[in-house]
Amino acid sequence: MSRRHAEPGPARAADESMTLINEVYRRPLDPGYAEAAARRSAGTAPARTVQGGAALLVLAVLLGAFATTSAVALRRPAPAVLEARALLETEIRERTAHADELREANAALSAQIAQLQGRAASTDDPELFAQLQRDAVPAGVVAVTGPGLRVVLTDGVPAEGGADDDDSALVLDHDLQTLVNGLWAAGAEAVAVNGERVLSTTAIRSAGAAVLVDSTALSSPYTVDAIGDSATMQTRLARLSAGQQLASLAQYGIEVRMTAQRSLELPGRGQLTLRSAQVLGPTPDVPPADGTSETATGADAAAAWDPVNLGTGSSDVAGSGRRDGEESR
Repeated sequence: MSRRHAEPGPARAADESMTLINEVYRRPLDPGYAEAAARRSAGTAPARTVQGGAALLVLAVLLGAFATTSAVALRRPAPAVLEARALLETEIRERTAHADELREANAALSAQIAQLQGRAASTDDPELFAQLQRDAVPAGVVAVTGPGLRVVLTDGVPAEGGADDDDSALVLDHDLQTLVNGLWAAGAEAVAVNGERVLSTTAIRSAGAAVLVDSTALSSPYTVDAIGDSATMQTRLARLSAGQQLASLAQYGIEVRMTAQRSLELPGRGQLTLRSAQVLGPTPDVPPADGTSETATGADAAAAWDPVNLGTGSSDVAGSGRRDGEESR
């Protein structure tokens, strides 16, 4: 008989492909467990003893301890990783302490140099000494104290479900640049950010998630102190675009606190050293002050240059400019 005329076999069940699922649904209990439950219901199952229960408990405790020990051993870093991390932390602490010592020594030497220059200038040229004293404050050379205004900017909490690179709730370098320039325009005589004195050559920029003032990394909260008449500065700042931008930061969760302070202490930055700038000599058609016809150039002009006289009392703060105003948020 050919296969064409062969007798048909048994019909295939419609849900034959789901045999396992159907078996689990129809018989949820394993046959062995079902038999043991039936014996227990009939009273023919062996009675449980105290020794058997204790052995079962000890076995469960041992299995739990083994599982816990294995999990801890797997999560624990390798000894080489721990050693490298400890070495790196120690090196960071040593380098940080060394940098702090150098910074303190530099400040002490700068103060000594300024004292010697002032002593020499007061004796040889009283007018130059008076000019140096007037320019020392706007140039940021010396520490200053007095009443002023304190503005504290604190990062907000990022929104849930937001993108990983969403920085709308963070205080950025652009915010600090705008605030510092606004305080200068409002009449501030000296400004510092988290204790770092802001000069005419200071750069406020971002480096990854950190905000740098020159080469010093800062973190939230950012405290900006400005010495001057607090009432006048607060009124003028509110009228400027900087004040309007500060007010708009609240909608992103950034906290802005502005308070008047009776006394603020701002540190000095010591003598300034500009390596690329030179003072141009007088033009040929303008005779020098001493009546000679020669023009001071090159080393003579550099020798006559005093960096303290470059202080202007204002700050043109450079930055990365990652965003402008509210649109980039």
